[in-house]
Amino acid sequence: MRTLKLTEETKTSLLGNLLNRNPGSYTEYENTVNEIINDIRKNKDKALFDYTLKFDKCQLDAGSVKISRQEIEEAYKALDPEFIEVMKRSAENIRVFHEKQKRNTWIDTKEDGSILGQRILPIEISGVYVPGGKAAYPSSVLMNVVPAKVAGVERIVMCTPPGKDGKVNPGTLVAADIAGVTESYKVGGAQAIAAMAFGTESIPKVDKITGPGNIFVALAKKACFGHVSIDSIAGPSEILVLADETANPRFVAADLLSQAEHDEMASAILITTSQDIADKVSEEIDGFLKTLSRADIIKKSLDNYGYIFVAGNMEDAIEAANAVASEHLEIITKHPYETMTKIKNAGAIFLGDYSSEPLGDYFAGPNHILPTNRTARFFSPLSVDDFVKKTSIISYSQQALLNVHKDIELFAAQEGLTAHANSIAVRFE
Repeated sequence: MRTLKLTEETKTSLLGNLLNRNPGSYTEYENTVNEIINDIRKNKDKALFDYTLKFDKCQLDAGSVKISRQEIEEAYKALDPEFIEVMKRSAENIRVFHEKQKRNTWIDTKEDGSILGQRILPIEISGVYVPGGKAAYPSSVLMNVVPAKVAGVERIVMCTPPGKDGKVNPGTLVAADIAGVTESYKVGGAQAIAAMAFGTESIPKVDKITGPGNIFVALAKKACFGHVSIDSIAGPSEILVLADETANPRFVAADLLSQAEHDEMASAILITTSQDIADKVSEEIDGFLKTLSRADIIKKSLDNYGYIFVAGNMEDAIEAANAVASEHLEIITKHPYETMTKIKNAGAIFLGDYSSEPLGDYFAGPNHILPTNRTARFFSPLSVDDFVKKTSIISYSQQALLNVHKDIELFAAQEGLTAHANSIAVRFE
C-alpha cells in the first residue's frame, strides 16, 4: 500500500483521484439506460420481461414476477436459523435507533389569531432496490426498509433480480420479511428502477426509491429523479482511518481491508501522524492479504484507491479528513471524542479501538446507507426523514391579517405582482 507525506499537493491529487469514482463520470452508459427507461415507460410489463430474459436469463410473466409467500417460507428453510435470529436482533437495533429520529406535527398559535404549523406524514409507497447474486446483502435490506416502517410507510415494494432458475437470494427474502416489505418482485437493473418510477401492469409506481446497485442502477435512479424521489446516487464504498501513535496497527489494517474487499473501486485511506504506525499498518496489510478470500479484489482496490498519508500534525490530518468527507470515518487516537469535535464532514464516525466499521454495517443500529464521493459535505445518512413529507399550515384571523396587510401589498407591488397585492387588499375594501 503506497505511503505518502501529506502535503497540499498530495491532498489535491487524492481528491481528484477519488472523484474518478463518481457514478456521474460514466456517461457512456447513459444512452443505454435512457433507452431502457423509455422502453419500460412505453411497453411496461412486456419490456420488463424482455429485459429480464435478456440480462438475467430468466423467463417471467405476470403470474411469476411477484414473489409468493411460499417462496419466502422456502427461503426461511434454506437459511441457518442462527443467522435468522441475528438478522432479527439487527433489525431491532436499527428500529430502536431510528425511532429516535421521528418528529411530530406541530402547531403554533398567537394571540392575534394567527396559526402556523407543520404537518408531517409518511409517503404512501416506497420502493427499495436490492442487488442480486454475489452482491446480495441482507443487511442493506434491513437498513433501507426499517426506517420506512418506522416513518409509517404502509406499502413497501422491493425489486431484486432473479437467478437463471427464477429464484431470489434467500437472505434477501428473509431480511425483507423481517423488515416489513409488503410485496417483492423478481426484476433487477435499470429496468427495475424504471418500473418502480413509472409503474407497469405488475409493478406499482412508488413515491421514493432507495437502495444500492451497479452503475446502470445508479444512472437509472439519476435519470428518474423528479418523476420519483431517490435516496442518493451511491458511489463505491470508502473508509478513512484517522490515527495517531496510540492506534493498534493490526486493527487499523483489518478495518481498511474490510472496505477494500467490496470491489475494485472501493477506497481505503489511512491518515496518521505516526510514521511508525504507517509502516506497521502496511506490514499488517501484506500479512492479511495472504489469508483473505477476496485478496485479488482487495489488491486492485488498494492499487487504485488505497493510500497511507503521514501528516506533520493532527490539525493537518483532520483538515484532510474533512476535505475527503469519507463515507466511513474511524478515529483511533488518544482522545477520539476530542478529535471528533473537529470533524465536520463524514457519513458515519466510529470512535476508538473497538468500534470497527462493520459494527455499523451490520448491527449497531445507525444506518449504513451513507453519502459517498465527498457528498458527506452536504448529504446525510438514510433516515426516517427520507420517508416523510412535510406540509406547512397557515391560518390568519381578520385581525392578524389586518396587522400586516400593508406589508404584504407593498412586497407584492415591488415584485410587480398586482394580482397578489389585490388578493390581500380586497379583504379590506
